[in-house]
Amino acid sequence: MAFEVANQQIEDVLAGFRVLNMRGFNVSKPNKMKILPYLDEVTPAARFVGAVNTVVNENGKLIGYNTDGIGYVRGLKESGVDIQGKKMALMGAGGAGSAVAIQCAIDGASEIYIFNPEDESYLRALKNADIINNEIDGNCKATVHHIEDTELLRSSIGSSDILTNATGVGMNPLEGQSIILDSSWLRPELIVSDVIYNPRKTKLPEMAESVGCKAINGLGM
Repeated sequence: MAFEVANQQIEDVLAGFRVLNMRGFNVSKPNKMKILPYLDEVTPAARFVGAVNTVVNENGKLIGYNTDGIGYVRGLKESGVDIQGKKMALMGAGGAGSAVAIQCAIDGASEIYIFNPEDESYLRALKNADIINNEIDGNCKATVHHIEDTELLRSSIGSSDILTNATGVGMNPLEGQSIILDSSWLRPELIVSDVIYNPRKTKLPEMAESVGCKAINGLGM
């Protein structure tokens, strides 16, 4: 069942969920960030991303999770890819891109090159990089770059183990398009992943498969 909850109702609704002992629930926009102050606990990934999409009731204690990054990493594992020690070129720093970057850093990626246009999400990318470099335990290094710098993007892909598209390019209304300009940017040993799951195969995975790359879509998220 679904409930439409106004901002001023969040606290009362959560109190009702506690009384009813509901096991858990999902959270959608615009409440993913606004629910944070009313939860008893949030996971490190949810805290770093600043958004919750799943809440679990543990004996009256409401714990918030962000499952986007968890689902992404699980999707890689189910395809035989371990993020541990891997270098990643990540395109996009919105909600999905932020969750992917943070979770991959937590799970042991060695380096993440984050590419984004210079918009409001670029500032978010800078914040994510700062969190990865200074707050997350481990040795992951993150840097932020302009996605319009195609030469730097191409060279970063060339030194990465995983290329991830976390932009909307490839889905409606940008179906049939790809940020990667030419399949010559790709090589067979590169893992190419896309957070998009509708359509199930965008142009980027098609390009990847044409040169022998393993391609993974966003169904895991």
